Amino acid sequence: MTRIAGLVAAALFLCLPISSVAAEMPAAAKTLFEAKSVSERNTALSALEGAAPGDPASAYAAGAGEFFTALEILASGLHRHGFESPQSFMLPLMRLPVPDNPNPEPLTYEKFRAILVAFRDRLEKSAATLGSVPADADIGLVVDLIHAGIDLNEDGNIAPDESIGAIMASLSRGGIDTRDGAPQLTFRFDRADGYWLQGYAEFLMAQADFWLAHDFRTMFDGSFHMLFPRAKLPLQDTLVPPDGGMSGSIFASEWRFADFISLVHLVNWPVVEPERRQAARRHLLEMIRLSREDWKAIRAETDNDREWLPGPQQKGINPLTGLEVGEEQVQAWLAALDTAEDLLEGRVLLPHFRIAGKGINMKRFFDEPKPFDLVLSITGPAIAPYLESGKILTSDDFDQIQREFGGAGFLTFALWFN
Repeated sequence: MTRIAGLVAAALFLCLPISSVAAEMPAAAKTLFEAKSVSERNTALSALEGAAPGDPASAYAAGAGEFFTALEILASGLHRHGFESPQSFMLPLMRLPVPDNPNPEPLTYEKFRAILVAFRDRLEKSAATLGSVPADADIGLVVDLIHAGIDLNEDGNIAPDESIGAIMASLSRGGIDTRDGAPQLTFRFDRADGYWLQGYAEFLMAQADFWLAHDFRTMFDGSFHMLFPRAKLPLQDTLVPPDGGMSGSIFASEWRFADFISLVHLVNWPVVEPERRQAARRHLLEMIRLSREDWKAIRAETDNDREWLPGPQQKGINPLTGLEVGEEQVQAWLAALDTAEDLLEGRVLLPHFRIAGKGINMKRFFDEPKPFDLVLSITGPAIAPYLESGKILTSDDFDQIQREFGGAGFLTFALWFN
């Protein structure tokens, strides 16, 4: 599984079908996650949302369902306009394996922003609902990742090839067996895992808000025919091959490679909603707080029942990642969270490869937003306004943390740990 694919798959894992539920889970939760149609799923979600204020179990299930439907909002919006998924770290929000749409609707910049807004707002609702679950709530939600999904093609049904297992298999290049008779991927999600899912909602909101903080119309008009080759974008007739292009890797053909270069060059975004860029930093800080709460709850657990993220005392191995967690890795992760918080609060500065003696104040980068130019940020001029003297993060600081994660690497664990 690629790192970015792992991120998207990890963000999906909690929003999944129940194969059996703990006694305290409401009946509507089972219906919610086993539904084979969008209408059935939405009816169950509405019932859970209505019960959520007085019932922690309903709130937990409803928050997961809201996260689940946020991903569906994004996927179905992309499908509507004939999206072809890229294989690029540049566009992590759009890695879902959206099916081909032979009759896509035309897409405009305003419609694309509206998709991002709807996705982001549903994530905010999910985070709020999950945040309403008391810390001491006794939650036990047993889910099988093979037997549910999201409506990717907007036909109102949730088909086997739209299951979360199938989505994960696609993202991992077929590395997950979803055939009948294959071992089920069953986990029991507890209160700690609610923090985990809420943290991923905050992370995805940060990405969406960063995009929405800026006017990226020029990039959209100049390169998004690469992603939506039949959606009547401004340069489609000029730059897209007559056959509409080939799906698959973003580098599968010369024309997509050229448009990818255009996309990078056109990441020169004026700020139009500065409060969203400020919000992106707050979402990341909240993600860090939730990760600490997650590990506090994990380390307090005394059971060892199909753990999604087992603590050192549980000695479990996640069958999807093949990773086992030791105390050294937990300590290193908590240290990484401290470092990330220090960077976001401006207590520690981010180094730049060509500038000695000064570093980038990331708090000011978010809170005092100026136009975001990717190329000039890499080369230096665009980050000059945020340079300060002070304590600068060194490669030794990061290497010390990374060594504790062994051969799997820090980023592999980070995608799983959140």
